[in-house]
Parts: sequence; structure tokens; C-alpha cells
Amino acid sequence: MENLLEAIEKLENRIEILVSNYEFLKKENEILLQNVSSLQKEILDQKQSIVNQKKAYDLLKIAKTIEGSSSETKNTKLKLNALIREIDKCIIQLQE
Repeated sequence: MENLLEAIEKLENRIEILVSNYEFLKKENEILLQNVSSLQKEILDQKQSIVNQKKAYDLLKIAKTIEGSSSETKNTKLKLNALIREIDKCIIQLQE
């Protein structure tokens, strides 16, 4: 009978430890999920920043090309034609 009581007491102790570990891991998981969410938002912000900086860089290259020597006029004309085509596409989409 005494062995049975000891076994039950050990089982209760183990269950308490398991429940305690479960609660700890549950809280830790919540914290980690919040960190993941925060990092994903930061990644999206950085990707958007990269896109914006690339656009600014491309515009700067175009401005420098326009400002540059006559040997770069062909490159400038090609870039301007590409921009005009892109604007035309936007106008067509707005008209639809």
C-alpha cells in the first residue's frame, strides 16, 4: 500500500513538472512567434526600402546620363523611350 502511495506521489510530482514545463514552453512559443512576426515586418520594410532606393538610383543614373556627354545620348534615348512606353501603358490601363 505504501509503495502505491509513493508511486502516486511520484506521478503527481512528474505531472506538476510536465505542466510547469508546458506552461513555460507555451509562453516561450508566444514570444518567439511575436519575434518572427516582428522580423517579418522588418524584412518587408527593408525590401520596400531597397525597391525605393533602386528606383531613386535608376532615376539618378538617368539624370546623370542626360547630363553626361554626347557619347551617352543613345543610352539616354533608350531609357527615355522605355519610360515613355511605361507611361503609355499606365495611361492605357487608366483608360480601361
